[in-house]
Order: sequence, then C-alpha cells, then structure tokens
Amino acid sequence: MPCRSEADASGGRPLRDLLMPSIQRGSILIALLAICLILSLMTPNFLTVANLINVARQISLNGILAVGVTFVLLTGGVDLSLGSLVALTGVVAATFAHPGDYPVVVPIAMGILAGTACGFVNGTVVTWGKVAPFIATLGMMTIARGLALLVSGGRPVSNMSPELTRLGGELAGLPIPVLILLVVTLAAGFFLANTRMGRHVYAVGGNERAARSAGISVPRVKLFVYTLCGALAGLAGVVLAARITTGQPNAGLGYELDAIAAVVIGGTSLSGGVGGVGGTLLGALLIGVINNGLDLLNVSSYYQQIVKGMIIVGAVWLDQKTKA
Repeated sequence: MPCRSEADASGGRPLRDLLMPSIQRGSILIALLAICLILSLMTPNFLTVANLINVARQISLNGILAVGVTFVLLTGGVDLSLGSLVALTGVVAATFAHPGDYPVVVPIAMGILAGTACGFVNGTVVTWGKVAPFIATLGMMTIARGLALLVSGGRPVSNMSPELTRLGGELAGLPIPVLILLVVTLAAGFFLANTRMGRHVYAVGGNERAARSAGISVPRVKLFVYTLCGALAGLAGVVLAARITTGQPNAGLGYELDAIAAVVIGGTSLSGGVGGVGGTLLGALLIGVINNGLDLLNVSSYYQQIVKGMIIVGAVWLDQKTKA
C-alpha cells in the first residue's frame, strides 16, 4: 500500500525511506516462499489443501488484530490491550448470544461496541490525558481482563446460538474468519491509500510537528486509530467466541505480542509513518506458517516461543538499521 504521507510530499523524507517498505515486503515474500519450500520438503503434510486452509484459519484472528495495530503503529503509538479486549468482547458477545434471546446481529454489535468503547478510552487517555501509549494501553489490558472476569463470573460463557457460532464455520469451502480477514485488509488498505484520514495517519506518524503545522488535528487522528484498533479487537473477539463456541475470560493471552510482531515484521516502522496493511498480512502469514511448520515437525511450543521472540527482535533490529 502507498506509504507516502503529506509530510513526504514536502520533501521531508529521503527516497530510500519511501522505497524501503516495498523492499521489505519483497524480502518477506521471498522468505515466506523459502520457508514454505523447506517445510514442504521436510513434511509431506504441509502443502496439502487441508493444512493450507488450516494455516489461513489460524492466522485470521491475528491478522484482524494486526490490521488494527498497523493504524496505531503508523502514528508512532502502540496498543498492548488487544489480548484482554479479545477476551472481554468475546464474553460480552457470548452473554447476548443465548438461543432465543436476541437476533444474531445483537451479540456481534455488542462485542464490537465493547471493543470500540475500550479503544476510544485508550485514545482519549493518550491524546487528551497526555499519557504515554505504553502506559495507557497497559492499564487497559489489566482493566479489560478484570471486566471480562467480572462479566463472566470467572467462568466460560457457553450455550451460544448456532447463528453466531456459524461465524467460525465455512462458506463455500472457505473459513468465514479468513473471509472476514480479507475484507478487513482490503478495506483498511483502501482507506489508508485513498482517503484524507488515511493520509493524515501517515502524516502524523511521519512528522507530528509538520502535521500540526499543516492544519491536521493530531488528537483526532490518534483518537481515531485507537478507536478503530479497539473495534477490530472487538471483531476478533466475536470471531474467536464463535470459533470456540464459548466466551472465555482467559482468552487472548499474548495476542497483542503476536499482532505487533506481524506488523513489525511486515515493515511498519515502530516510529511511525512507514508501512501498510499489505506488509502486515505478509507478516501474519510468515508467523502462521512458521508456527504451523513447527507443529507439523512436532517441535515443542516452548521452542516456538523462542523462535517467535528471535523473529521480533530481528525485525526491530532491521527496522533500526534501515534508519541508521
């Protein structure tokens, strides 16, 4: 996706910085294809249609979350509350999804609204409260987890209607969560590339002072991205609840790290202004393929965590090297 902000148009950034996201996406794609080739040679089950569909299903939730985090990181922020928001919104959706209580649109809307409200609070605390994003979202991570436990009574919320659980099923042979991810990614990519607010997101992350001088409302942009991130976390929470047919108050542990990892690996700069959802999707695919391959090779989940951590550190190191 285009990564040129209004600040770039004024000549504020070198050509290398503008080309770097495309170069990184190409590198990620090559690495992804290489890993797929290696895994196909090491295990015959990797390239089966069933396994590839399983990989797509596994990355769908992380992909939805990662798209939301992309907006936040593009402004130079961060959101650590995503995992807890997934748990809270899943519990909220499941609470309204008992058979015969409400139409299916109600639990879906309530879950997304709960995430949107939490995202709005995050944005308000960051923009108007002047609290560092790391601290604000860390606090929300704890608050949302506590609310999830409070709403559910500390127990899984079950007995969900079949209409809602169908969201975790398939449509024409394709997992519905994957279709949702594709729609979210395409919509987000179009938004960033073709709307005024999308350009403002890049401008704020590229040079906040220049964005203010250009008349851009920086607080409004930041409030928007945190609210959108919360809404997508709410969508992911609803989809997860539909997949596992319960609202789990302990769900989503570590999801925020996976989402941030996918975004950073996909070439979005931690300092903001550079990146896009195309790279984010590739990053989520890379993480999903590695996890799936290690599972097929019967590698312990403990080692998988080590590998994931090394990938995150390597991606951040590369991001810093490109700015040197």
